[in-house]
Parts: sequence; C-alpha cells; structure tokens
Amino acid sequence: MERGTVTGIIGPNGAGKSTLLRTVFGFLRPRRGRILLDGGEIQGLAPHAVKRRGVGYVTQGANIFPQLTVEENLHLGAWILKRERRRVGELLERAWTAFPHLAARRRARATTLSGGEAKMLSLAKEAMTEPALLLVDEPSAGLAPRITDQIYVRLLEARDRGVTILLVDQNIAKAVEVSDYLYLIERGRVRREGPRETFASEMRAIIRDSLLGA
Repeated sequence: MERGTVTGIIGPNGAGKSTLLRTVFGFLRPRRGRILLDGGEIQGLAPHAVKRRGVGYVTQGANIFPQLTVEENLHLGAWILKRERRRVGELLERAWTAFPHLAARRRARATTLSGGEAKMLSLAKEAMTEPALLLVDEPSAGLAPRITDQIYVRLLEARDRGVTILLVDQNIAKAVEVSDYLYLIERGRVRREGPRETFASEMRAIIRDSLLGA
C-alpha cells in the first residue's frame, strides 16, 4: 500500500477480508509470512503495540463505550495522547467540525445514538490518534444511503490529510469508486488486483466474482 491512498479489499463472504484486518491489527497471528509497516515487522505484536505504531482500526460493529458520552468516547480514543492536552483539544475541535451530528450530541450517552451516529463515533474515535494507517471494516453495513455517503466523505477527507486506508467493503461499487487500488480475494488468495480504472471497466464481472466467488 502506498502512503495517502485507499486500498480496497473486496470478495465473497468468507474470503478472509475481515480476518486480514484482524491479523494486521494483532488480534490474530499469521501462521507464516510477514506484515511490514514502514519496513518494520509488526506480526505478533499485541493490538495496543500496533496502535502505538500509528494504526487505527474501525471495526464492522460500533466500537464505542455505550455508557459514556460522545465526548468521553473521543477522549478515550486519544488515550495515548492524554498528556498532550492542547493537541487533544485541537483534535476534538476537528472531530466536531467533521461530524456536526456528534457535536450536537456531545453530552449524550453513546447508547442513545442511532446506528449511523455510532458508526461516525467509531470513526471519529479512531481518528483522535491521527493514525498513519486506518483499517476500516464494512463502513456502510446496515446504514442508510445518506449516512453511508457521509462516512465515505469522511474517509476521503482522512486520505487527503495523508492517512493511508485499508478498506474492506461489501459495497462493491462504492469501494471501486473511493479506492485507488483494489484486491479481489477468495479463500484468502488474491484473484484480481489493479487500479480503480481497471476494476471500474470490468464492474459486472467484479460484482459477480465478489458476490459468488469462482
């Protein structure tokens, strides 16, 4: 993956897409091979150690603390920066600007948020550490199209700030639209790869293979 790009991973259910993200973040250990971040191996590191290397992970479900307020969730997202109050304050202001719905509900408990708001909070919470690499799993799952569009806009804004994004997505058309480079995997193996333009020109075959496999 090149810096400041979106790399999309698509494929049928059970292909290993989410497993890939969990392995990169340290929740699973690979049996063989290496995972390199800026030239250094990170396979086998615990998730908190991977996070300190500048990796964020937006899981498929809402990865938030439901009994805490929206603002408290964001503060917890910045726990590795807790001694840098000024920086945390600046990141909070950026989050309120990027997610005005969350700003309006900053004092509300996360358990009262809608599904779309909870997904936004998950993304905003991970952005609080200004990750160099952001792993994103199924950002549009179960969300209304209007909310989905907002999520993708926020991801592209993060890319434009220099964040590298590894995106797993079942929304094939949207993944092709926002990704700079894509991989189609099946049963843990790469079946196709190429730049967005290549995938866009073969969309019908891509959708067939992504949904059904070979």
